[in-house]
Amino acid sequence: MRRSKDTLIRFFIATLMLTSIPAASAQQGDDKMAAITPAASEAEIGQQVKLKAIIKNKTGNATEQAASAWFAVPFDVASIDETGTVTLYNAGIARIGAIVGGKLAWATITVKPARVSKIEIDKLASPLVVGGAIKLKATARVANGDPRANVMLKWESENPSVATVDAAGLVTGISAGQARIRAVADNAAGTLAVQVVANPVHSLSIEPKSVSARTGDVVRFRILAHGEGDAAIVNPLARWSVNGAGAMIEDDGGFVAEKSGTYIVTAQSGKHTAIASVVVSPRNSEREVEVVGRALPKDVQTAEQWIFGNYAYLSSIADRLMVYDITDPSKPKLTDTIKVDARITNDISVTPDGKIGVMSREGASNRKNGIVFFDTSDPAHPKIISEYTATVTGGVHSAFVDKHYVYLTDDATGSMRVIDFGDVKNPKEVARWEVKNPLAKTHRGPDGVDTSVGRYLHDVHVLDGLAYLAYWRDGLVILDVGAGIKGGSPENPQFVSQYRFNHNELYGDGWLAGAHAVFRYKNYVFVGDEVFPDQFDIQSRARIAVRGIVHVVDVSDISNPRKVAEYEVPEGGAHNIWVKDDILYMGYYSGGARVVDVSGELRGDLYRQGREIARLWTGDPNGFRPNQPFTWGAQPAGDLVFFNDINSGLWIVKLGKPKDKGSTSAPGN
Repeated sequence: MRRSKDTLIRFFIATLMLTSIPAASAQQGDDKMAAITPAASEAEIGQQVKLKAIIKNKTGNATEQAASAWFAVPFDVASIDETGTVTLYNAGIARIGAIVGGKLAWATITVKPARVSKIEIDKLASPLVVGGAIKLKATARVANGDPRANVMLKWESENPSVATVDAAGLVTGISAGQARIRAVADNAAGTLAVQVVANPVHSLSIEPKSVSARTGDVVRFRILAHGEGDAAIVNPLARWSVNGAGAMIEDDGGFVAEKSGTYIVTAQSGKHTAIASVVVSPRNSEREVEVVGRALPKDVQTAEQWIFGNYAYLSSIADRLMVYDITDPSKPKLTDTIKVDARITNDISVTPDGKIGVMSREGASNRKNGIVFFDTSDPAHPKIISEYTATVTGGVHSAFVDKHYVYLTDDATGSMRVIDFGDVKNPKEVARWEVKNPLAKTHRGPDGVDTSVGRYLHDVHVLDGLAYLAYWRDGLVILDVGAGIKGGSPENPQFVSQYRFNHNELYGDGWLAGAHAVFRYKNYVFVGDEVFPDQFDIQSRARIAVRGIVHVVDVSDISNPRKVAEYEVPEGGAHNIWVKDDILYMGYYSGGARVVDVSGELRGDLYRQGREIARLWTGDPNGFRPNQPFTWGAQPAGDLVFFNDINSGLWIVKLGKPKDKGSTSAPGN
């Protein structure tokens, strides 16, 4: 079963408290002002910085005074305790707030990127030939495994008479023998042994010689090489290139174009060169989109959705679950509203037999959050059966149902918990798993709720005995929960592999950013980043700036995931994802609803390749934020697609038929 996730609600409460205090609070009838010292500083990941709160009078004299509250944003960069001690987790700009004598003061800490601790250089598939050249691929990593792309590597050859290397990592074979190539950054170094041989190639050609493709299609070129006596040479090392902008070719001969046109592909091995051509036409994936029906609740922001049978369940950024009869999708009918003790009702899903619903929640008044189980045998009027809060009172952001297990995210510890609801009236925890992070700890926020800092799990997707976890700054984590790879089970999850991103490099300072949504389809895992400003108010009517990339990770080799493509809407912020029948459906926040062709092999930039099938502007003049889309997610069901928008509720749409291949008309809006 599949559902998606909501946004980072647990961080909003502290932000609301901050923004409710006037910044110019010195103008409150006295001439004193609050400040933090030092007002600006610089530190490194893992360090702690001690700050002091002070009150200054008009002459500049300062007196230390205890702060009634401390805050730190963004919360994945830093946290601060009641003594004013800041702990730093990730690179970026940490803004620290303190309330002193009813006044608000700010300080900033620049958290420098961690130093490189390891450099990995990819091995060459075959020996390098004399006179041949190939660009080496190297990844610099910090101690926790995050990649660092913004460092300059210094390359050198220990055997320049055999092979030389330039500043770009282009290694050239000079004479037969073995050379050791070194890459250095900070105090770390990586080396690679390169074997150089006399070129056995006497003739070189490429197959296919000429081919037609659409933008986004991956064409696999291969080299045919022959040596002495016309003997075939297997896997000769060659340098690939393609003329002009708008297309790329990788080391394995995989070609893909973003722009239509004619391209010349070249393979070179020593003095031998071969060429091939590609004629690329526009993809023309566009299809019309028809809005069939709408459901717009009044004065409430909607969150998660779940569609089953003739019913749609909508959770909210509030205390209620709304039930709609969609027998006639053009006229959704509200049949019930179920209220629970929560500020946020998050994930909602129903078991395949339609009998049990599961909903996660946060912000309960009694601080017992967890999950709620519903009897959905009468889908129009679900009834609460039980709840599970015992080990997850700090709040549950996301929950995924697989068989009689719920895989949920625990706000308080940043861990994954597995709840067995075989006896739905008496659910019980059977497993816990979390990434190892020596900096992670539990912190009591200004609202009195314990939440994890330094570690945050946002989403879980389980398929065929493997659990895929969107682990925020820890990236994509894959666990065996019954696939038989590492002996794992739901009661005993076992680590399989991990793929890390560097979100500070991707988005810069001032953003709350991490791996947010995850969906496994075929041999790909789609990992969507959620990226918000470090301070904002989800309940404000004002526009919120958002960003985010969907990373496409190839898990054909489950132990070695690798990113091969991405999808990013420049004007929007990525949120929840659903993929079915080679089509990706998702909510792209301010970019509206998006439908993307993900058929075939995926490489490169899917947005620039013209793989978008349709887009829908979900702004509404009567929405929570008038005329501002904030599309949360999507779920295909039958021949309809259901998009839910925080501001404008549920949109029920139908895709038109694919257009003629010769058509170049724009997609429906």
